[in-house]
Amino acid sequence: MLKDFKTFLKNYGVIGLAIAVIIGGKLNELVTSFVNDLLLPLILMPLLKLAGLSDVRQLNFHGIFYGKVIGATLDFLIVAFLIFMYAKKVLKEDIPAKK
Repeated sequence: MLKDFKTFLKNYGVIGLAIAVIIGGKLNELVTSFVNDLLLPLILMPLLKLAGLSDVRQLNFHGIFYGKVIGATLDFLIVAFLIFMYAKKVLKEDIPAKK
């Protein structure tokens, strides 16, 4: 039974997938920290100081925290761009032109 289970894991690439999920999760934490703790403060610090805030996610209007949406949007755009640059370099494929 154990031998069949090991064969199953090898044949279907389950171990590789598990490793990729774990590494992907940690990479997500790293990129999110990089964006939230380094890039956003550097980019938005002058504007935030004028508003008297330390984080864009604190922006709100009567309890509606639109700053969280702005922060998540910036986080997504930066992560998407970094993944695009990495994929372009690794895959070495040109992006197909629109017709």
